[in-house]
Amino acid sequence: MTITGTQISYLHTCRRKLWLFSNQIQMEQTSEVVADGKFIGDTTYEQRPGKYIQVELPGVKIDFYDAKEGVVHETKRSAKMEQAHIAQVKYYLYVLEQNGIAANYGILEYPTQRHTERVDLTDEDRVAIESWKLEIEEIVGREACPPVINKPFCKQCSYFDFCYVGE
Repeated sequence: MTITGTQISYLHTCRRKLWLFSNQIQMEQTSEVVADGKFIGDTTYEQRPGKYIQVELPGVKIDFYDAKEGVVHETKRSAKMEQAHIAQVKYYLYVLEQNGIAANYGILEYPTQRHTERVDLTDEDRVAIESWKLEIEEIVGREACPPVINKPFCKQCSYFDFCYVGE
């Protein structure tokens, strides 16, 4: 099974969302929050396509990679799910490393908050990522969808209507 950066992020956010997404129940295309995040990513750093490259490997699509410095740039709408974002960037660094591509560190960028966060990949992270991959495979392979977690951030989730229909 090819693990994606999105799955890594969802593992750290909501296992139900991970299961739904991985089992082809995808709601992101109907989400205003997702569309807003894409708009921010597309319009904030308009000079980047000429400066950095896009890297696609099995499971990852890195929009902005500085090959000269070995830096992954990931733009996000909000830092509310920062731990999930950090895990996703660590996974990108890990996949690049596994494919022999220089990856020194990552930078998480939150342009609307004017905040950046450096992300490094450690030996402990490499071990953790292997366990994340196994956990994702186990969750995705379940016959039944995990239960609703009922957290405050659920209201902003693209799966909100799916999870809370009938309530």
